[in-house]
Amino acid sequence: MSGNQIEELEGSELGTKDYWDKSYDTEIENYKSHGDVGEVWFDEDSQIRVINWMLKNDIPEDNQIIDLGCGNGMMLVELYREGYKNLSGVDYSENAIELAKQIAADQDMQITYEVLDLLNATQITEKFGNKQFDIVHDKGTYDAISIHPENPAEKRAAYIQNLHNLTSNNGLLILSSCNWTESELCTSLNGKFELYKTIPTPTFKFGGSVGSVVTQIVFKKQLSLIT
Repeated sequence: MSGNQIEELEGSELGTKDYWDKSYDTEIENYKSHGDVGEVWFDEDSQIRVINWMLKNDIPEDNQIIDLGCGNGMMLVELYREGYKNLSGVDYSENAIELAKQIAADQDMQITYEVLDLLNATQITEKFGNKQFDIVHDKGTYDAISIHPENPAEKRAAYIQNLHNLTSNNGLLILSSCNWTESELCTSLNGKFELYKTIPTPTFKFGGSVGSVVTQIVFKKQLSLIT
């Protein structure tokens, strides 16, 4: 992994399970009281761009799709509305999964949700066995792992390996990040995933430099060479 070194981000409570458990505890109460499904991580536009890319590129409706760190599950709800039916969502927050299940049930949508620690390979195998997914979606989970206060580089490496295992040989990883640039993501995932497509996002200009608030990339799984 020596060629995949990047400068680490500053740790934050947003990278901890405790933060998200408390956050979704509040979201559950708001949903029960007011029917408010809660906020979309990053922004709703990022979610819409991914769905539009999938539709424009004719991603088959029978593809096996998994949303990693699904939160309230709204990404999968929108995909269900577009005709996708083989949908799974996982999150390490029990409260997030409880909220996602309630929302799906209230809308009579058959979406599979599981509590799962995506850093725990044994737990992933217990949940899914050898099952792999055609589309693996990550909007913010890689970011959250990257700002964990303890050993983020080690956690990120384990996550990338687990991502690779969950992705089918012809599968795609669609990753949205507000912390990493395209170059940094390609460097970190090199050896497991390769750049396939970049989803255009709004840019801004500051001090003569052009940048993006959000980076959205579609990666293809890299296969190990058999010698």
